[in-house]
Amino acid sequence: DAGVHSKAWYAATCDRKMAEDALYQSNKDGSFLIRKSSGQDSRQPYTLVVFYNRRVYNIPIRYIESTRQYALGREKSGEERFDSVAEIVENHQRTPLVLIDSHNNTKDSTKLKHIVRVS
Repeated sequence: DAGVHSKAWYAATCDRKMAEDALYQSNKDGSFLIRKSSGQDSRQPYTLVVFYNRRVYNIPIRYIESTRQYALGREKSGEERFDSVAEIVENHQRTPLVLIDSHNNTKDSTKLKHIVRVS
């Protein structure tokens, strides 16, 4: 268990569309939640969903079996790894998270500021 189930930011029963709708409704930069990934792949169990600048970003959370740690996005050298999903959230509440828009090839960053609850 990644330590997500008791957390306010974890939307257990939420799919991608519900998550995106909830974040668009919040309309606050830095709004976020974590949901189960649509693919249900053990190597990518969760998705961090972040609202910034009128856009919603779905960032995969990978599970690295060899080290039993978690990391964000695609694998890259020198990436930050965390012992739990909660550590990822706590880290990015303090340090900005880089948001990459692959469509427009732009980079933004925001901290995780507002927990969005999906009813």
